[in-house]
Amino acid sequence: MGQGLLNIGFGNYVAAARVTAIVNPASSPMRRLREEARADKRLVDATQGRKTRAIIITDSNHVILSGIQAETLGARFVAEEEDHAG
Repeated sequence: MGQGLLNIGFGNYVAAARVTAIVNPASSPMRRLREEARADKRLVDATQGRKTRAIIITDSNHVILSGIQAETLGARFVAEEEDHAG
């Protein structure tokens, strides 16, 4: 059985099974989370130089920045889960 990958934009993928949250980056707590991850070297910037539109948190406590809207990533995540459920 293959491992499902979530397309997080611009040719970047993350293992769907490792994703614990997809959040909007606009709030102050999410900004702090991003800065703490950067300081701890747990931040992965997958925006390709574009504006951060979603933050993905993994089960390994890594923080991944994406240039794709959180709603779009959520829809892709649900579709990926449905594809591998049956």
